[in-house]
Amino acid sequence: MDREKLKQAAALILEAVGQDGRDETKETPERFAKMMEERLAYAGVSNEEIAKEFDKVFPCDDGNMVVVKDIDVFSFCEHHIALMYDMKIAIGYIPKGCVIGLSKLARIADAVCRRLQLQERIGADIYDVLRRIVKTDDIIVCIQGEHSCMTARGIKKPGSQTRTLYAGGVFDDPLRRNEFFNLIR
Repeated sequence: MDREKLKQAAALILEAVGQDGRDETKETPERFAKMMEERLAYAGVSNEEIAKEFDKVFPCDDGNMVVVKDIDVFSFCEHHIALMYDMKIAIGYIPKGCVIGLSKLARIADAVCRRLQLQERIGADIYDVLRRIVKTDDIIVCIQGEHSCMTARGIKKPGSQTRTLYAGGVFDDPLRRNEFFNLIR
């Protein structure tokens, strides 16, 4: 990531809106660059690389569903670099011989969100990363969130939520899908 270009971009925005000469915004370009480096730390990092980072698994018997819900994240949409916020992610899977540490599910969600994204792709990316680690297609990812490209610009509908679902394997079956939904209520 190019910190100098990020600082220049912030300085140009401040100049364009007539706020570049103020004491209060003097250090804004540096703060902006640091924020973008932190929040987009996984830009250019592939799903395969994320899977390798979080690939520690533990043996277990096959069978019962594992669910972690209410994983709080945010990201930036790739269309406007606008904030996607108040996002909650629920991840479920059926182990086949191994499980991943529960905190790793939240870490995977966070890593995937630290790049310019679409909410739909976040679910697909979490699914893909987890599938690479636990070697099963029996995974489901449900995401709800608000998008400032809808709430603060354009149609301006604060409070509107976007919900997406990405599922495979046994979760293509409506009964298994409903079992997951009952667990995350």
